[in-house]
Amino acid sequence: MKLVIATGNQGKVREFTAALAPLGFELVSARDAGIEAFPEETGKTYEENARIKALHVANSSGQLSLADDSGLEVDALQGAPGLYSARYGELASDKERTLHLLSNLTDVEMGKRQARFVCSLVLAKPDSQNRSFWGEAPGELLMAPQGTEGFGYDPIFFSPVLGKTFAEATEAEKRKVSHRGNALRNLTEWLSTAEAKSFLHN
Repeated sequence: MKLVIATGNQGKVREFTAALAPLGFELVSARDAGIEAFPEETGKTYEENARIKALHVANSSGQLSLADDSGLEVDALQGAPGLYSARYGELASDKERTLHLLSNLTDVEMGKRQARFVCSLVLAKPDSQNRSFWGEAPGELLMAPQGTEGFGYDPIFFSPVLGKTFAEATEAEKRKVSHRGNALRNLTEWLSTAEAKSFLHN
């Protein structure tokens, strides 16, 4: 069954493919499905934003679609950057956004830099039926980036479970504990249910 991934982020595409290709899905990117543009993310929650993207791609491609909206929530910043993680400070690159975040935490010492990555996944059909799945991962933000893997804020996000940053972890290690990995596990568990079979084939 073809599944169109509603993202232009190749890191996310790799994570989705690793989790879902073994289940028999043929994953293609939105671009490969002929979709170049995404609608504005006007939702007030991660789930609403993921649903906007998933329904747009499902309706445009005529195929099953999977979208995610995710963010980094920092306790010392009252949950920021949150929904605006991908455009924090209106800066263009992952590195610029990461350094901007660190500059806003200059006076926050280690031990008080708790944060969590959160992810909402939405699986949608062209008829607008959809299901959502949630995942999160707790951690702490370091004073400076460490590691070269991953993307986004991974170089400053220290996972206590892994004992290193997401950017120091392999993709397989990260997938075991990450917010997106946890959401994908909730999705794959649901895919084995009778409800999922009815959803996919009706």
